[in-house]
This record gives sequence, C-alpha cells and structure tokens, in this order.
Amino acid sequence: MPARTAPRAPAEQPCSRRPRPPRAFLDLGAVLTAPGCARAWTREILWEWVLTGLSDRAELIVSELTTNAMLASRRAVRPFIRLILTLDQGELAILVRDYCPGAPQPRHPGEEDENGRGLFLVETMSDRSGWYPADEGTTGKTVWAALKALLHASAPLEIG
Repeated sequence: MPARTAPRAPAEQPCSRRPRPPRAFLDLGAVLTAPGCARAWTREILWEWVLTGLSDRAELIVSELTTNAMLASRRAVRPFIRLILTLDQGELAILVRDYCPGAPQPRHPGEEDENGRGLFLVETMSDRSGWYPADEGTTGKTVWAALKALLHASAPLEIG
C-alpha cells in the first residue's frame, strides 16, 4: 500500500490586526432592582479588568444612567435596557441602551427636590458624556459616559 502524507499546515502567522478591546454587556428588565444589579455587575467587571480605581465613579454613573433608563422603560413596549462597558485606548465607556423615544431631558431641581440631578451628576463625574438615537430602525437611544482609565505597565490587562 502506498504511503500517504497529509498536506502540511501552514505555519501560524502572528495576528496583524489589533486585538479587540474588552467589551461586556448586561441585559436588564425595567424593574426596581436593575440599578443595584448594574452596579454590582460593573464592580465585578472592573475588578476583572484591573480597573478597581474607577469603580466608585463608574458605579455612580451606571446607577444614574440605569435608573433613568429603567424609569423611562417601565412604560415602553420593550421594558428592558442594556448596559455595555468597553475599554479602548485608555478610556472606559459606559453605555445604557433603552427603547424609549425621545432625548434625555436634564431637569433643574430646586434645593428641596430629591430627584432630578442624575444627568448633572453623570456630566460632572465623567470625562465626556452624551447620547445618540438608536440607529437600527427601532425607537430608543443610548446614553453614554466615558472615564479615562490609567493603565499601569505593572498591571497588564489580561482578558481571558
């Protein structure tokens, strides 16, 4: 019987593309426990990404954006929201997607008002923030904030 050899596989070439930045997302129902779940999840993701120094600010921003989306979404046809965290080029982006029409409306609360300061807090605590409408033909919007993430050479980011 003649000998057969399998064709030789080409040697692996190093990837010339830039690795994809870390990205995580969490879908939540528009329920009262959503902001607390979003904060705890954010804390865990930032621990995994070796960014615990950003946890306090990030959790406050996540809480405010998730609360706003949850309150607006309770009356929506699609009563859920999506929280997305990304880390790219030294910046943590926090995005909250809902399916409610209209732009976020900052309020101007009086000194005695207990609510209405969320978007002001997000603007103050973040390096940049904003919103954009849904672009895939559905109603809704994404409200976002970005924080500079100082990555140290002694603590490399390893995402498994």
